[in-house]
Amino acid sequence: MERPAWAPRSIDISVPSVARIYDYYLGGSHNFEVDRQAARRAMEFMPGLPKIMQANRAFMRRAVRYAVAQGITQFLDIGSGIPTFGNVHEVARSASPGAHVVYVDHDPVAVAHSQAVLEGEEHTDVVAADLRKPQEILSSPQVTRLIDPNRPVALLLVAILHFVEDADDPYEAVAELRDAFAPGSLLILTHASYEGIPLPAERSEGTVGVYKDIRNPLIMRSRDQIARFFEGYDMVEPGLVPMPHWRPDTAPEDEDPYAFSGFAGVGRTA
Repeated sequence: MERPAWAPRSIDISVPSVARIYDYYLGGSHNFEVDRQAARRAMEFMPGLPKIMQANRAFMRRAVRYAVAQGITQFLDIGSGIPTFGNVHEVARSASPGAHVVYVDHDPVAVAHSQAVLEGEEHTDVVAADLRKPQEILSSPQVTRLIDPNRPVALLLVAILHFVEDADDPYEAVAELRDAFAPGSLLILTHASYEGIPLPAERSEGTVGVYKDIRNPLIMRSRDQIARFFEGYDMVEPGLVPMPHWRPDTAPEDEDPYAFSGFAGVGRTA
């Protein structure tokens, strides 16, 4: 397999990556055949996966615009993935030109591409780190340079927590991040769930099996389990809902049925 010029030498291009599979679902070009094969296997069970990812991105953009409207100009996006059009810094800057954004991902391709896209950006940076180690993120030079913990921060955990197993205590990681930031900070979150998927459970489980096979288990939590991530936050209306129902720009009934898979919400600390 020929290594593209954009692929860091440190990565094994024979192993699928969640970030690159996500890039494929969104129509991106920074993925390998091994990623495309895994994505196509997953789509054999759940053909609407690209629609789910598009709904994730659309929710993220609405939530970032909401955050700016609330006066928040600092954004920490963990599990940010490979840059695509309409990323957090682009949406935030369109509403608040001086907004500070730090992206965090542990995928080398995602980090390398973020660095390339952000070259010359004074108020945006990227950190190679893992959500499961919050203190490494918080103490990184990029975060300490761009994020003032004494002012409200919007923490984005979009389509990332369902890749963190219970054994790694994702609830504690989210709580550590919550406690690091000033009152008035926001948690912007989406999470996969069997609830809302327009398929029989056994079909959905086929997709979960594909992610297990590539050693990136997909943890499908219930609405109640997802709500636990918002402990210490007051939910912003309309609460924890399917993505198209969170402050929609267009009529939710016009959305693809797959867009209603899983949940999205925004919480604010008191």
